[in-house]
Amino acid sequence: MKPKFTAEDTKVKRLGPATIKSPMNLSHGRSLNEQILYHPYPGLNVMEPPVAFELSQPEEYIYFDPTKVTAGIVTCGGLCPGLNNVIRAVVLGLYHGYHVRSIFGIRYGFQGFIPEYGHPLMPLTPDVVADIHEQGGTILGSSRGAQSIERIVDALERQNMNMLFIIGGDGTLNAAAKIAREVSERGLKIAVVSIPKTIDNDISCVSRSFGFETAVDTATQAIQCAHTEAQSYPNGIGLVKLMGRYSGFIAATAAVAQRDVNFVLIPEVEFELEGPRGFFEVLRSRLEKRSHAVIVVAEGAGQYFFESDEVKTDESGNIRLKDIGKYLQDAIQKYFQKLNIEINLKYIDPSYIIRSVSANTNDGLFSAILGQNAVHAAMAGKTEVLVSIWHGVYCQLPIQLAIAERKQIHPSSRLWINVLQSTGQPEFINEPSPGT
Repeated sequence: MKPKFTAEDTKVKRLGPATIKSPMNLSHGRSLNEQILYHPYPGLNVMEPPVAFELSQPEEYIYFDPTKVTAGIVTCGGLCPGLNNVIRAVVLGLYHGYHVRSIFGIRYGFQGFIPEYGHPLMPLTPDVVADIHEQGGTILGSSRGAQSIERIVDALERQNMNMLFIIGGDGTLNAAAKIAREVSERGLKIAVVSIPKTIDNDISCVSRSFGFETAVDTATQAIQCAHTEAQSYPNGIGLVKLMGRYSGFIAATAAVAQRDVNFVLIPEVEFELEGPRGFFEVLRSRLEKRSHAVIVVAEGAGQYFFESDEVKTDESGNIRLKDIGKYLQDAIQKYFQKLNIEINLKYIDPSYIIRSVSANTNDGLFSAILGQNAVHAAMAGKTEVLVSIWHGVYCQLPIQLAIAERKQIHPSSRLWINVLQSTGQPEFINEPSPGT
């Protein structure tokens, strides 16, 4: 398996040579290795030169004079567990690690750069962020919707900001890449560093995004409730809709973790409802044998069941998905009504609860390390860069690699095989008739 990019594509841009001695004590903790191979397994390193990502770690020499740094932090898009943890880690890393004293939060996403919205900057100090990791959401606020890249960079110039930390998902990362290019075209010395945020865990070249583990943890609680409800009534069905617009990682991982799920429906694997091997018939057979069933569906699954009409988008340009959870709830009830079979179906949609909770311990640690690594990258003068974790190693790569494609579950992947083994579900696809 070869990556779709070369060793040249993984090189991180720098604003210039790093010539200032770092104020950090680097006598301990630095790795002797400087890179993590894209395929760190024997027999798979087939590229010449081998493709690798730079490790995330503090450097002995930095680009920026800490006494002259003005840093900005912005959070964009939907909420996600761990946002405040990242903000806190960036502030503490700048303040204590590099003695930076001029740190500001941009209020309500990219709106905060545009004067007409009237959102003031928020000065950030260790006292301000002391307890924010115990809260869900983001103290900076967020927003959706595109803003003028030129006006964002104008605002950076007016505020004399030379360091911008952007925390967001796919759309935000695209904007971050454009901001970095505009900065470069103007000849400005502003480091643009991104911390990837997606509760769906669907960013390419990122093994795991912060908030995902907390999301799975909270999702399993919803599955437990669905299982309890289903077992408590004859022909009980628990239907849980989880987040996952284009990638079903939350649904699949929560199902494997909980193992009370009988059917998992995700965007990457098509399924049919009607017919001898369709989902409805398999569900009926399950109820005959066990008298209860638990179904988990990702929000982006089965969108092809809806009649094609005018495509609507949200403020960020994302397609507004149709509600597959309500669709399945109604369709299942109608199917069993036709068969004169009484069912007891409970529908649970915990989406806003999942994304609004505070990060669990593991995600809190993960978020903090990502924030610290973002600070190291920015102080070294790296730009248009994203901090990541790959094969268990913290690393950094150009933003462009992360937005080049979307990470999804492959039907032959170990995760999906684990789902099939855990649930026992077949492929819900009717076989074609002979001769067709």
